[in-house]
Amino acid sequence: MSTPTPRTIIVFLLLAFALVSCKSTPPPAAKPAAAAVLQAIPAVDSTRYQLPRDLNDWKNPYLVVRTDGVGLLDLPNNQIHIFDPDEIPDALAKLPPEAWPYGRIVAIAEAAPNNDSEDERTVIRKNRAIVAGTLQSMQVLIHWVPKT
Repeated sequence: MSTPTPRTIIVFLLLAFALVSCKSTPPPAAKPAAAAVLQAIPAVDSTRYQLPRDLNDWKNPYLVVRTDGVGLLDLPNNQIHIFDPDEIPDALAKLPPEAWPYGRIVAIAEAAPNNDSEDERTVIRKNRAIVAGTLQSMQVLIHWVPKT
């Protein structure tokens, strides 16, 4: 058996590379951007949207701005899911259409700081500004829940 020539080795490597590159799997389908998903939710329907006297009756997404991020209340399961403020659009986009009976509006409250320090108030203001700016840029209305 003879030793392969450099030319034969190069041709073999090129063919092997071509076969491997042809067998690569296609990239996964890109998921729609959060903004596009949220834009698909109808605008606020003023005939259906009336501020409930008791916010326990609120049916759309409810966010709580906190020092450790932003909480998305999951009322049916009695849970709160904490996200970084910049993750909120993706979290809202994952909600089913039934979570938006009033249209594209969310309620937002601020958590009271634990020890009412200036640092905690600053973090809450920063998180609030990020969430508000992001949602407004995606044309999601905000119902600010007054502090009690």
